[in-house]
This record gives sequence, structure tokens and C-alpha cells, in this order.
Amino acid sequence: MNAPKARLVWFDANRALAAVGVVLIHCTTDFSGTVFPNAEPADRTIPVLLRSIAELSGSEMFFTFSLFLMAFKLDRRRPEYGEAIREQARRLLVPFLVWTVFYAFFRLLKANEFGYGQAIWDQLSRPASWAGYLALGEAQYHMHFLPTLFLLFLFFPVMRLGQRYPIFGLCVIAALGVMQYAQGWVWGLGLEPDLRDFAIRAIKVMAYVAYGIAAFSLFGLWKEGIPRGESRLLRRGAMWLVVLAWLATLPAFGEAWMTGRYAVRESWAFYGHFLMPLVVFTVFMASQYGEWSPRWSRLAKYTFGVYLIHPAVIDLYDIAMHRAALTQIEPWIIVTTRFAFALPGAFAVAWIISKIPFLAWTIGLGPAPWERK
Repeated sequence: MNAPKARLVWFDANRALAAVGVVLIHCTTDFSGTVFPNAEPADRTIPVLLRSIAELSGSEMFFTFSLFLMAFKLDRRRPEYGEAIREQARRLLVPFLVWTVFYAFFRLLKANEFGYGQAIWDQLSRPASWAGYLALGEAQYHMHFLPTLFLLFLFFPVMRLGQRYPIFGLCVIAALGVMQYAQGWVWGLGLEPDLRDFAIRAIKVMAYVAYGIAAFSLFGLWKEGIPRGESRLLRRGAMWLVVLAWLATLPAFGEAWMTGRYAVRESWAFYGHFLMPLVVFTVFMASQYGEWSPRWSRLAKYTFGVYLIHPAVIDLYDIAMHRAALTQIEPWIIVTTRFAFALPGAFAVAWIISKIPFLAWTIGLGPAPWERK
């Protein structure tokens, strides 16, 4: 009974390093969230290079391992559809509401410091803004993950196709192509922005169901058992695909390095970015027989908290730098010092919250207060 749990340390390592990647992604911009457009290309080298490495992870990686974990749990328990959805609503949507309200107002700290506080107050006064906050997770740039993940869970009966017939995991390639084509068409319609955002998210959810099918496919392969020798072969192939996907994204990063802005991903850069999480996850899965330290499992339990908390920690760093009149220092210093502050800071705050019983449930650790006996 202990062997399967030991083998899942690779999964915890993937989760922990995915959190590191997401924090790094959000640390590689200037104080307005752009790629240092006023700097010389040479001064953008380290931020853009670090961003290209950080995007080995990303929110799509969180979707991938969350859906893999769902496949694992469904395979063990086989709950009814309604029961499964109620549990996911409790685990995802209730904390989402808490963090949405938190970030809706927490943003005012940085906004007031950098002189755009009135724009945030104007947002807060608009019902349409709150509709976006609550339905699309627009209260902060990372909050989209929770409502989108819940909507994906609604389609888990479809995702089971991947576990039964793993070849269907490849449909993610076609689904991503459809998403790119359909979203481009919607953007060209000239819709009112709030309506357009809902349409874009609906298309994204339908396409991302394919991430679930792919994750269930990988779970099916893992459950059937990958022999040690074959896992080495799989790991080599997956690592080659990681390098290939990274190469596909390089032209887009090269353009960002030259121009100081990230353009819309197109062609192979689009597929390289969105397929990267699946091949990186496969590398970890194929490394399941490695000597993984149990420390990964201890770190992994804070992953959800780090994802939720790190933008607040980054904002506190930006505020401190602005008050110290250090916003004009070299880009690579901003990026590296912000990351050095934000990563341990996010883990530390997550650890502190985990020790507070009436707050721990907001980062997925422990029952909510009304569930306690």
C-alpha cells in the first residue's frame, strides 16, 4: 500500500517546481507589468531569458497536475457526478470568493502608491467589474485559475475518455488550434469588452477540456505501470520534446527582447507554449523511479497557497522599491531581487496561514470553520 504513495513524490516535485516557475514568470516584468520597454535590448536579456525558462511552468501546468490528481481521486473513489462537483465547488469556489474580495481591495495599496488608485476605485464601483471578478477571476491576474478549473471539472466524464483510450490525449493539439482560431475571430468582432471576455473564456474552457483528456491519458498510462527501463526511454523522448517546445517559443521571446513587448503568440510559438506543460509533466512522470527527496512533498502542500499569495508579496516588493526611489535601477537587478524576495516570502506566508486554523482552508489546508466538529 505504501509503494504508490512513494512513487507520487515525483508528482509533488512537479507541483513545487511549478510554483517556482509561476512566481518567476510574474517577477520578470517592470513595475507596470511590461517587459521594460524603455530599456535597451541588452538590458532586457536576463528578464526575457528568465521568462523563457519560467514558462516551462505556468498556469497550464497547474491545470495539468490538478486534472491528473482529479483522475487519481476519481479512480479511487468513483463518486457520483453531483457529489464530485459539490466537493470541487467547496474546495475551489469558496476560497476563490475569499481571495477575490481580498485582491479586489488589496490592489489599492500598489495603485495608490503608483498613482492609479482612482482607476481601481472606478472598477470597484462598477457592477460589470464585479461580474468579471466573480465569474472570470479578474480581481487579479492569477485568479482566473480557480473558476476555470472548476468549469473544467464539470467535464470530467468526457475526460475519462483519455484514461480508457490514451491516444485521445493527442486531441489537445487540435483543441488548441481551434481555440486560437475561434478566439482570434471573437477578437475581430469588435464586441463590448465585458461580453468579449466572457466569450473568450467560454472558448478557452471548451478547449482546455483537452488538457483534462491528456491528463487522464497520462494517469491511465501511469496506473497501468511504466517499467523502469521504458520510463528511461520515455523520459529521454519527453526531454527532447521540452527542448523542441522551448525552441518554438524562442522567436516570440526574441521579438520581446528586441521590441520590449510581448506579442500575441502565433504559429509554432503558440503550440510550443501551450504544449510545454504536458511534456514537462511527462518528464516528471517518467522520472518516478528516481531518488526523490521527501522534502518535495513537504513543500508541495504549500503550492496552492504560494500560487494564491505570491502576487500580494510581489506588490509589497514593488511598493517598497518605489518608496525607496529604486524603480530606475537595471532590469536584471529588479527581476532577481524581486524573485529572491517573492519566492521565500510566498512560501513563508503560506506556512504562516497553514498554522492558523480559521485561515488554513483558504489555501487548501484543513477544513473550513463550518466543517469542523
